[in-house]
Amino acid sequence: MIVDERYTTYLNSLYPELSPVLSEIRKEALDTYVPIIRTETINLLQTLIKLHQPKKILEVGAAVGFSACLMAETAGEDAVITTIENYEPRIPIANNNFVRAGKDGQITLLEGDAMEILPTLEGPYDFIFMDAAKGQYINFWPQIKRLIRDGGVVVTDNVLQDGDIIESRYAITRRNRTIHKRMRDYLFELTHDGEFNTTILPLGDGVSISVKGTK
Repeated sequence: MIVDERYTTYLNSLYPELSPVLSEIRKEALDTYVPIIRTETINLLQTLIKLHQPKKILEVGAAVGFSACLMAETAGEDAVITTIENYEPRIPIANNNFVRAGKDGQITLLEGDAMEILPTLEGPYDFIFMDAAKGQYINFWPQIKRLIRDGGVVVTDNVLQDGDIIESRYAITRRNRTIHKRMRDYLFELTHDGEFNTTILPLGDGVSISVKGTK
């Protein structure tokens, strides 16, 4: 835990319930050990989308479609979402969940490696949510920069690695050192990119929010 679990439990108890279909999708994901966004991240996404009212949204990392359905529900029926997923077993589940939620007309799932798909997309997008392989964020960033509009928002989940990000690389298990270094590189890039204003929140597993500055 990054934040004392008592605070997180209390604050999460204050948030309103999800819609019935989103609650079902979330429960099924948790029951089958599919990693989806945490409760506090759910509420942050809802708040940011209500604040910025994006109409064209890109998600990198669909999993079983929970967060895409959440964003579609929050943004309203005139918003469109493109989401990318590379793990084949989850793709039919995600597409089925879009239908269950009545959002299959709003959400388009692109199957394949985001490194190959991102260069083929045409922006600009109003809002981009990244929740994919953490070690690839630094590699995605040049295309994310290209695709987000001026004034647009980029949200990245899982950037603090349950607090391990502050540890020395020698305190990290050898198999995780590459991801640890790449995430540190990504956070440095975000916070030092002159085109963006970025804040990093110790919320959930760490969330960064980057706003592209208007010229």
